[in-house]
Amino acid sequence: MNTFNKISVSAPGRICLFGEHQDYLNLPVIAAAINRRITVIAHKRNDPIMHFQLPDIHEEDSFHVSKHVEYIKERDYLRSAVNIVQRYGYTISHGADFTVTGTIPINSGTSSSTALVVALTDMIIRLNEKNKHVPPEEIAKLAHLAEVVEFGEPGGMMDHYTTAIGGVIFLSMYPELNIEKLRPHLGSFVLGDSGEPKNTMVILAKVKRRIEKTVYQLSHLYENFSLQTVSLSEIDTFKKDLEKDQIDILTATLQNRDITGEAKEICTAKSLDHEKFGELLYKHHVILSKELHISTAKIDRMIGAALKAGAYGAKINGSGGGGCMFAYAPGKAEQVAEAIAKEGGKCYIINVDQGLRVER
Repeated sequence: MNTFNKISVSAPGRICLFGEHQDYLNLPVIAAAINRRITVIAHKRNDPIMHFQLPDIHEEDSFHVSKHVEYIKERDYLRSAVNIVQRYGYTISHGADFTVTGTIPINSGTSSSTALVVALTDMIIRLNEKNKHVPPEEIAKLAHLAEVVEFGEPGGMMDHYTTAIGGVIFLSMYPELNIEKLRPHLGSFVLGDSGEPKNTMVILAKVKRRIEKTVYQLSHLYENFSLQTVSLSEIDTFKKDLEKDQIDILTATLQNRDITGEAKEICTAKSLDHEKFGELLYKHHVILSKELHISTAKIDRMIGAALKAGAYGAKINGSGGGGCMFAYAPGKAEQVAEAIAKEGGKCYIINVDQGLRVER
């Protein structure tokens, strides 16, 4: 029997440095875990009841563990984590009393829900498998199934692998999943929460539909067409086959893909070029704002203020339509935070952090 009666696990939020709206297209991304986290504390019970206290959002929930726990709401992550853990071969022999707290801005594009699902997935396995250590890549896979696949959502795997593994990672899905840990010597960032509510699933689905329609059309016209291999210089070839809107989103997608490739070279160099790193962040943002239309006027103003205050670069974070932006501002974080705050943003000075960890 498991002798661990209490355990505490935490998982970080994340920022997408490069490759926003790319992972679900099997294109590469570079993302970083941040030092704002979700913490789950659990006390083992002697019955099969899962009871959750979520004081940050003034909610609580309880359910009885069964072979399949029925969902009672959209994106019922507490129950889906239990279902996925069981479905993939782990035993849940007893319940627990959970307390969930966090410092990640909620519904802001910094992966608070993913951090919850990752931490909870790891926690459930540890409590029921004699504190068994499961590799973070396995936890990420299970969490992605619980949060995205289980509910037919359009998101990719970037959030789950970044949150579970931590640090800065390069994630590519073509021709197969590959995760590379990068170790650029990054300084401080400033995370700015616009306070504008966002609808992640609506934005994700809208952008995804636009590019997938274009890819589907070109794949049927050109046998060897692939987003992974087509070059920007080939776009003129497709103008006779596509509407202007399709050409625009294809161009934006390939530009963002190539920016991510440039950024990887910078992040793997012996010495980090902070200025070039920042330039690429902002170049990426301009495409997201002007071509993919996922930014807002307020977030654009916050980014402009950050750049004027001395940030090397800045971009919107997450699916868009509201939520957060971040600025890369080593040595000037306080000044940049003040400038963003004047535009109405709630600011947090953040740094790259580790992934899943057991708290002692």
